Amino acid sequence: MTTSKIAAVVLAAGKGTRMKSNLPKVLMPICGQPMIKHILQTLDHMNTDKIIVVTAPDGEIVRQEVLPHQSVIQKQQLGTGNAVLAAKEALEGFDGDVLTIFGDHPIITKETFLKAVQKRREGYAIVVLGFRPEDTARYGRLIVKDGELQKIVEYKDATEDEKAVDLCNSGVMCFNGKIMFDILNEINNDNAAHEYYLTDAITIARAHGLKCSIVECSAEEVAGANTQEELALLESYLKKREGK
Repeated sequence: MTTSKIAAVVLAAGKGTRMKSNLPKVLMPICGQPMIKHILQTLDHMNTDKIIVVTAPDGEIVRQEVLPHQSVIQKQQLGTGNAVLAAKEALEGFDGDVLTIFGDHPIITKETFLKAVQKRREGYAIVVLGFRPEDTARYGRLIVKDGELQKIVEYKDATEDEKAVDLCNSGVMCFNGKIMFDILNEINNDNAAHEYYLTDAITIARAHGLKCSIVECSAEEVAGANTQEELALLESYLKKREGK
């Protein structure tokens, strides 16, 4: 039996240090409201069944801002895979599609999220949102063969052939919620940063004989914000889209 339930895990534990602000990054304003609010509104418009916001231990201001949505705490900053695992208890027994979204990617549309969900329902364990930026240098690459995602490789780890690939990882994923945490539990921190990377989920899923795929969207839509300049750029994209 197919299910139509959708949940979302929004990662919002990051600091706003590069913004030169005391505010947590996800509370930096775009078009007059905190950027995380744009994501939550989009998810609400999709009638998302469950939204979990992952926050830092000192993120009380974020937890208040996202109410009435549920928050959980990532006790230590041990990477993106560890951040999503913080939502495990809150999603116990959830049988549906789970979107994992970075809280500083505020202008992804409902249509794009639903495209990823739809693709996931074609029989994939994980679907990753990809894009083709003008400058690919710093992004992880999506290595696709015959329509299936083989792996995500970070730029610094990529071979010359892989660096020539212009399809990049946005960080947004859609998981089969039934097996998502089984996959995430297998991610290890055997890397230079000793962090648990969400991107390793692809390799693990495929090792279990599961299929992964991608959905493409525009580079503008998945733009994030790490600086005040990037924040201003996001605002200009959003205004252009809304015809302002």
